[in-house]
Amino acid sequence: MGLKILCIIFCAIIVFAVASTIANKQNVKKLTEHIATLDKVTVEERLPVEKDSEGFYTITTDRDLKVLQLTDVHIGGGWTTKKMDIRAINAVASMVIAEKPDIVIATGDISYPIPVQAATFNNQYASTVFATLMEHLGVYWTVTFGNHDAEMYSIYNREEMADFYADEKWKNCLFLKGDKNVDGFGNSVIKVKNSNGVMTQALITMDSNDYPKDTLLGGLIAGPAGHYDNIHENQIEWYKNTCENLNAENKAFIEKTFEGDEKSQLLRKFSLVKSLLFMHIPPVEYKLAWDEFKSNGYKDTENVKYHYGTLGEDVCHPADDDLFFETLLETKSTQGMFVGHDHINGFSLEYKGIRLTYGMSIDYIAYGSLHKRGSQRGCTVITVTPDGTFDCYPENYYQDKYINPDKEEVTMQTLNEEFN
Repeated sequence: MGLKILCIIFCAIIVFAVASTIANKQNVKKLTEHIATLDKVTVEERLPVEKDSEGFYTITTDRDLKVLQLTDVHIGGGWTTKKMDIRAINAVASMVIAEKPDIVIATGDISYPIPVQAATFNNQYASTVFATLMEHLGVYWTVTFGNHDAEMYSIYNREEMADFYADEKWKNCLFLKGDKNVDGFGNSVIKVKNSNGVMTQALITMDSNDYPKDTLLGGLIAGPAGHYDNIHENQIEWYKNTCENLNAENKAFIEKTFEGDEKSQLLRKFSLVKSLLFMHIPPVEYKLAWDEFKSNGYKDTENVKYHYGTLGEDVCHPADDDLFFETLLETKSTQGMFVGHDHINGFSLEYKGIRLTYGMSIDYIAYGSLHKRGSQRGCTVITVTPDGTFDCYPENYYQDKYINPDKEEVTMQTLNEEFN
């Protein structure tokens, strides 16, 4: 009798697995069919993009560059998440169409292949949906990896997902796999130059990794602070070398190309190439900055300058201090850092001269009933000027300018009432 029951259970699992696989494939097809019905971005001035001799992408512009940060889109890709996935697709599409950015940078957790919620281990389903959406919209885009994009139990590992995004079939994607001798994938830089060939900004993307080696179940267990991996030493070295190389390249170009006062002015302004850094998991400095701000009665301090937003949950930072932020201070290149990961944190603080910003998330799946609340859902608009300075501000999805006939009714929750 016991053996018979085990056989029945085993057969039921096989039937469910096969049925789910068929249903999931059909679901991805339906999602891509839905994408085809959406409007596209009306591009008034598509900026030229090309690869340089080192293999990095270069954007050329003499005007402001508009970057749109999306984060934690959390597409499940399985038959159980179809309704939520369509809502995520619609949210992304309506914001990108309205904002008309020059480039979209999605800072991790595009995929959410948690089988107990998405009924699939196939993380490429969700990535296919997102990539198809971005290509349909017709803007330049790239991604950084989050902790969910390639869970240890997912079908495709991090390197295979890097190969997926680096595929030339994604014509508008500026993702590069990165140096094979450096940990992580997508450690890369997009150079921004003016029409004279001077580099005015660098958009640096980095893989913030996922979990420490002793973590067994990955995203199946909610991760508190200390549950996540650090930026690795060879990544820190890569970042430092990259900044030094960008400085040397720009300085040599200016020395060679210009003369007299013009050369002197350009050297003063651009010998140190300014950069913005995009990754998924916030370093511990996000917590240190907010704690100092809070301890001072929510007022600026010598180290902290408040720009906007608030804290809605604990900062889920890596386990150890990896000295990455100290390297940012040392290089003096990075002006601002943009992360995701903590879906209802949305603040932007300048800490020791570097602006630390949380992107607004899209997530409809991971945080339970949060899909019925709307304060955290949106995007971050970043404007980079021709002189290399920048500013950014959050945009909530539930505004009239983001047109979506199926936009759901939500409650705008108050986050961190003590501060507000």
